[in-house]
Amino acid sequence: MRDLALIFAFALVAALCVGAVGAPVLRLLRGRSITVHIVALLAVTVTAVVAGVAAVAEAMFLSAHDRDVVLITVAAAAAVSLAVGWMFGRRLATAAVWADQARQRERRIEQGRRDLVAWVSHDLRTPLAGLRAMAEALEDRVVDDPATVDEYHRRIRVETDRMTRLVDDLFELSRINAGALRLTLSAVPLGDVVSDALASTAPVAAARRVRLEAPDSGWPTVLASEPELARVVGNLLLNAVRYTPSDGTVRVDAGCDTDSAWLAVADTCGGIPEEDLPRVFDVAFRGEPARTPRPGDGAPASSGGLGLAIVRGLVEAHGGRVQVKNITDGCRFEIRLPLAGTGGIDRPSYLFP
Repeated sequence: MRDLALIFAFALVAALCVGAVGAPVLRLLRGRSITVHIVALLAVTVTAVVAGVAAVAEAMFLSAHDRDVVLITVAAAAAVSLAVGWMFGRRLATAAVWADQARQRERRIEQGRRDLVAWVSHDLRTPLAGLRAMAEALEDRVVDDPATVDEYHRRIRVETDRMTRLVDDLFELSRINAGALRLTLSAVPLGDVVSDALASTAPVAAARRVRLEAPDSGWPTVLASEPELARVVGNLLLNAVRYTPSDGTVRVDAGCDTDSAWLAVADTCGGIPEEDLPRVFDVAFRGEPARTPRPGDGAPASSGGLGLAIVRGLVEAHGGRVQVKNITDGCRFEIRLPLAGTGGIDRPSYLFP
């Protein structure tokens, strides 16, 4: 019994000496990764075991051969322990990083939901109050002048259209964020989509005296869902027209690289502040007040700052990407989509005064 107690004492003292050295080392590594912590902890533990075995072997006066056999056996077990610790440490570190990123993403999504509700509530409150006031005025015969009645009817229709667009945008954005968007991909001639979008935007551009331009050839064919792609191009054009001053120009260009096609919409809005560029595609972001279109200036009613957010969501759903940068006198939005064919198709020139 006395011999066992002595063996325990020798092993304990050796392990405590290693632990006394390892504790400060672990403290110095507190800012490092989980993998480093786990490997360091295993190294201290294995070293303590080796020290204890060596101390006991020395105290028991084992032969050099027997002592070496014991130490080699312990060293082999230590190597395996360190390798397993390093492997699982990396897995734990990856899981921890993924969990942290998931929590941060969830916080951003939740904050985005709150911001969206706040923005939509603000955008709905004003037109609803106006609609109620005009409806009550018509119902109570407060106004009976034909011209005023006609104006009230027109404003009711305009505000109703605005809220309809807002609801449509919210529905589309919810489909994108929920992953419920189902695309039917096919070869889509980009020129056809741009032609339709330019024709739809032409009346708004004409009212604001904004010139729409597009080349007469070089339109590639992309792999996309035509309805969603039409919405992307339409949103980009409306956004450009909305922020381009009178007598300005909005130009659409397209081309293709080795494995992707690109479409760019450039305007003469005067540019976007550099600090706002990373936020242009955020939900409900509208930029500085000076760039917000005023009612009655010919621009379509605002849709709550959702248009460019929908553009980004739809482009990314196609496996593409969208970006914006400032150019001379304005900014340039560019989308990239998978290329469905080679070369371009000739189209008539699109030019609207």
